[in-house]
Amino acid sequence: MSPLSKKEYLTAVWLRYQKAPRKGKIKILDELCANCHYNRKYAIRILRDLKTPKPPRTKKKPGRKSKYRRPEFIQVLKTIWITANLPCGKRLKIILLLWMDAYQIQCGSLPDDILKKLSSVSPATIDRILKPTRHLYRGKGRCATKPGLLLKHHIPIKTNQWDESRPGFLEADTVHHCGTSLAGLYAVTLDTVDIATEWTEQRATYGMGHHDIFEQIKDVEETLPFPLLGLDCDNGGELCNKNIYGYLTQRQAPVQFTRSRPYYKNDNAHIEGKNWTHIRQWLGYRRFENPEIVHLLNDLYKKEWRLFHNFFMPSMKLVEKKRVGSKIIKIHDDPKTPYQRILESKFIPNKTKRALKEQFKTLNPFQLRKTIDEKIARIHSLAR
Repeated sequence: MSPLSKKEYLTAVWLRYQKAPRKGKIKILDELCANCHYNRKYAIRILRDLKTPKPPRTKKKPGRKSKYRRPEFIQVLKTIWITANLPCGKRLKIILLLWMDAYQIQCGSLPDDILKKLSSVSPATIDRILKPTRHLYRGKGRCATKPGLLLKHHIPIKTNQWDESRPGFLEADTVHHCGTSLAGLYAVTLDTVDIATEWTEQRATYGMGHHDIFEQIKDVEETLPFPLLGLDCDNGGELCNKNIYGYLTQRQAPVQFTRSRPYYKNDNAHIEGKNWTHIRQWLGYRRFENPEIVHLLNDLYKKEWRLFHNFFMPSMKLVEKKRVGSKIIKIHDDPKTPYQRILESKFIPNKTKRALKEQFKTLNPFQLRKTIDEKIARIHSLAR
């Protein structure tokens, strides 16, 4: 018997020993000596000197009580955090400042002390407050990228995608809503992101037909608030085909069309991250094989989806990455929304900026999120 087990056993025996009559105590001592191999006088002395066990004392946290533990403050913080789809503390800090007016219109005005706390709370404190309720939803899907060999040697490889600072250079990829099987036809989302501003556009097709993907890329180009200057994709045949190649390169002002290296997923780090934050976290990994879902997805992507993510969801861009000893240190810029990055860009004309500002004044992130949830519920109701 280990020392810890003996201690627990003695505690249990002591409780019985205190309540037992004389004859009962004799039997308990016999039992204790037999189990722990104690001398009888030693056992009597232990039971005599043993004190009543006390419950463990919880150590009080040193320092003053946190001023952010008020239920009213935590309720506002959680409401915005859930509506923004569970962002990290650094991004949520910017969202609080950006969404506060819309929150008061939607949910009523807040006291001045709560507003002051929301504006002064740090990202680290936000993470500490939300840690008990933060849930990570992870899933595992299937890779459906098939190589397009026809134009493989005509489309150049590009590995310095992170160096683009001018809006118009996009990364593109497809997200398959196939569930656990790649058989048959199902909905596919074309996901695109601008490297300089993080502006995203999504479109849905039924299957991976070259013509359908081609038409959606044309629609994305018409929707962008800046001209398309370059398109970078992986080696999948749905994007590396003659329709898209001819459309981008055989025009009066050709668009730079490049691809990543085979089996180097990090070459498309921007779009791979958006595949998770903008598609999988919202729609999951269910199979969408009902053709009606494609129309619902495009209705969602072209309206509330693009407005919510581009005007109200900030992101951080990698500024510098260096190795110090055995550690890799990454430095990011301050979180900003794609809309804010466009306003700061010197390559965007003032006419476009004024139009975006007027559009921003008419939007409410809480109303957009409510409509998005309703449409996603409709999509899932039609899914198998």
